[in-house]
Amino acid sequence: MRWERILQFERFIVMKGLLTWISQFFQFSDHQTNFSTEILAGVTTFLTMAYILAVNPDILSNAIYLEQPKDLFGELVIATALSAAIATLLMAFLANYPFALAPGMGLNAFFAFSVVIGLNIPWQMALSTIFLEGLIFIFLTLFDIRRQIVKAIPPCLKQATATGIGLFIAYIALINGGIILPSETTTTTLTNFNQPTPLMAVVGILITSAFVARRISGALLWGILATALLGWILQISPFPSAIVAIPPFPKDLLGQALIGFWQVDLQRIWDFIAVTFVFLFVDLFDTIGTLTGVGTQAGYIDENGELPKANPALMADAIGTTLGALLGTSTVTTYIESASGISEGGKTGFTGVVVAILFTLSIFFIPVISAIPAYATVPALLIVGVLMAGNVRLIRWDDPAESIPSFLTILIMPLSYSIAEGLAVGFITYPLIKGFQGKLQETTITMWILAGVFILRFGLKALNLTD
Repeated sequence: MRWERILQFERFIVMKGLLTWISQFFQFSDHQTNFSTEILAGVTTFLTMAYILAVNPDILSNAIYLEQPKDLFGELVIATALSAAIATLLMAFLANYPFALAPGMGLNAFFAFSVVIGLNIPWQMALSTIFLEGLIFIFLTLFDIRRQIVKAIPPCLKQATATGIGLFIAYIALINGGIILPSETTTTTLTNFNQPTPLMAVVGILITSAFVARRISGALLWGILATALLGWILQISPFPSAIVAIPPFPKDLLGQALIGFWQVDLQRIWDFIAVTFVFLFVDLFDTIGTLTGVGTQAGYIDENGELPKANPALMADAIGTTLGALLGTSTVTTYIESASGISEGGKTGFTGVVVAILFTLSIFFIPVISAIPAYATVPALLIVGVLMAGNVRLIRWDDPAESIPSFLTILIMPLSYSIAEGLAVGFITYPLIKGFQGKLQETTITMWILAGVFILRFGLKALNLTD
């Protein structure tokens, strides 16, 4: 009995020391946060982006199944989860930011349908372009080039980016929930609510809004769980088929990015270079836009309009992409859904540690994760959009040089379904309108270079030389 008490006391001392080290390493006192808040934020972020565990394998399977008859869905789930966990841990320990990373939506579709299927490039070689893109990003980050691009963004475009991302998140949520539908007449239209999915999404929005209005801690998380549970009880969505499943080892995907380099020949060299450039270009500005937006939402942007520790954050993103390619998935990028955890009070990298742990554990609980219906995450994403849209008040709307580029940035992001496109329009119009005002001294050389690069990109796009 005596020895048991001694062992219990030793365990208590070790655990207390570990918790103290964690709080000091992640600077809890400086950020005025605590374990419960950070854990809640991490769980919320994970649940709002856990859909990627099912969606990314489904998209990439379209490309891989062309040459690989074996069902690799389970292996793709592993690659998705582990790449997200590793990259998010890098962000947590290198930058101490509550930003989560995972294979990016849009980029995975471009990988599968445009590169592999459209250009008839082997999927292993396509992974090689992702791997090369990551190495280039590491190089650009080491030489401070990516941070200088972030620094060059004027404050009004930073606020517009946060607002635009908020609308983008809300738009994605409404589409995923079946509330907004495609229309041949008006492009998009509101559903007539004759299906259970949009009705459940609306009920979830009302439940979550009630939690938020009552200022209940963890409102977004409880909204997701309550909506999912209600859908299961009403048999609108099936209950989880199982709790735990043993994941397969990704032996057919691991290291294929390196093998892909051997498939590059004279006939494919230009396609290889062009695809690498497109991935590089789109990921660069998607990441910049997302970091700027969620950084603004979290209150990290300093008085100079910069994101402190931008280089460590960008390095985590770059290494994540490189390792993700080795694991067998498309470009890893910072997720706009990180804003949901930030809205729950997440302020440090420990939020990311929680997200990474959950992604790692999720490979054993795929049946449960996949059973959370898409409409259950609609309320959380919509409320995050509401919170992020508040940044619009910080834009000087009486100044055309700020209001026009900012409005176009906000508008184009959701309508083009691309953060990068919204930034492109903002980057082009801002220095031009400043020039029209005769205030060229208020712009920078970097802004003009970026404007020129985007104009060139749109020119190449018009000639069908890029996506």
